[in-house]
This record gives sequence, C-alpha cells and structure tokens, in this order.
Amino acid sequence: MGKYQVIIADDHGLFRLGIRSMLAQAQDMEVVAEAADGKALLEVMASHDTDMVILDISMKKLNGIEVLPVLRERYPDVHILILTMHALVQYFYQTISAGAHGYLLKDDSDTELLTAIKTVQQGRVYISPQLVAEVSGEMISAFRNPQKNPLVQLTNREKQVLQMVVKGLTSREMAATLCLSHRTIDHYRANLLKKFKMKKTVDLVNHVVRNSIVVPE
Repeated sequence: MGKYQVIIADDHGLFRLGIRSMLAQAQDMEVVAEAADGKALLEVMASHDTDMVILDISMKKLNGIEVLPVLRERYPDVHILILTMHALVQYFYQTISAGAHGYLLKDDSDTELLTAIKTVQQGRVYISPQLVAEVSGEMISAFRNPQKNPLVQLTNREKQVLQMVVKGLTSREMAATLCLSHRTIDHYRANLLKKFKMKKTVDLVNHVVRNSIVVPE
C-alpha cells in the first residue's frame, strides 16, 4: 500500500512547516501539498490526490468553516482533521456537524497529531484531550452514527429557522427575513420540534443551546 497522503491548510507558514516535520517522522505518511487559505486549498485539491486534509479554521479567502462543506461535497472520501486554536466546544460541534472527522487543538498537536490522524484513519471521531470532558458521550455517539443525529438530518432551511428560533424571532419576522409565507415557517417550526422530539419551543431552545448545537454568530 502507498503512503497516507496529507494536505495541510493553515495560514501560518511556520506552523505548516512544523506539522510537515512531525509527519515526516511517520514512514507511512506523506505531505503532498500545502495551502494558506481555503481558496488555495481548493486549487491544490484539484491537482493532488489526497487521503486527508489537516484544516485550520481561521484563514482568509474562505476560512475552514466556509470551505469544509465544499470539501465534503466535492471529495466525500477525503478525511478532514480540524487543527485549530479555538477551544470553544461550539466550534467542535459546528465542524463535526459539517462533516469533519476530527478536532485537534494546536496546543495538543505536539503530542497528539499522529494519534489524531490514526484515529480518523480507523474510522473514529477524534476529539482533542482538552475538549473530551465537555463533549457528552451521547453527543459523541450521535456524531459517530450520523443517521441518529438530528442536526445532520436538518435541511439548510431548517438550520436557518432554528437559528432564528434561538434568537427569539417570531414566525412573522422569520417569514419576512426569509421571504416565505407565515404558514411555511410554521411548518418548519413543527418539523424542528418533531425531529428533536420536543413539544414546546422553549424546550427546543434550551436543548440546542445547552448542547451547543446552535453556534453564536
């Protein structure tokens, strides 16, 4: 078998060099390309075969969160490991929900990078040690079994409505914002309650906020 091929996307050249040096210690891995932002990443992806993208969140010209769904759509077989300084669990939920296979904090990368890659290679979700205590076992199980995860099953429009529900907008305000009818908004709200198995909107809001399913803008 050939080497496990990796592309590094991070806006700091010295950090990319450090990651490349760490991966050079593994005889079964090879860095085939680098990119300084999401736009450049898509360009190199078009011309390089790869097994994994190590992806930073904070980058110009398409950040990691913006480019992630594009990668998942165009390259569904490529593993994506988020490597970031953002330690808020909300970012973990947002990126894993969007299709990332692992979430590693830069503070942990010196000791955990190879472990994170191997974990993802084995088909498991990797979570940086600093975040493990904040991520419930139930949520981890849901992400490992996407068909059981209500968030993954939400349409883009339902996610928009959910964000507005959490913000406290009325159905009339949502309808005006999204250029939809009041009845259509009520239909989406009813679907959300059904998918999350909630009877009241207040219970839905408490659930998604408590579990960091909705990320503050």
